[in-house]
Amino acid sequence: MHELSICQALIDQVENLARENQAVAVKVINLQVGPLSGAEIPLLEHAWPLASAGTVAESAELFIEPMPVRVRCKTCGVESGASANRLLCGECGDYHTELISGDEMVLTRLEFDT
Repeated sequence: MHELSICQALIDQVENLARENQAVAVKVINLQVGPLSGAEIPLLEHAWPLASAGTVAESAELFIEPMPVRVRCKTCGVESGASANRLLCGECGDYHTELISGDEMVLTRLEFDT
């Protein structure tokens, strides 16, 4: 389960930000995760308590927002939604597309106790 190592890397980032802001605790963590990021949201949620135990984020609430897969068609130029296993243009159906979202994992918001 590599989600545990992802959570541990997230903890490192959160602890650095907490230190920079003289925080004594982290209350809320918001994360955006795309289906092509390589991480499974339920597994991240399961690994979170293990990774955060004994850290400044131990009692933090973790909110994970799933992000949609979006593509830009190289043929017609339209941006559209797509499924993770079928990156086709939603307008013309062409397969010549460029992924513009869906593979990200982004820390979007933190709430601290200072």
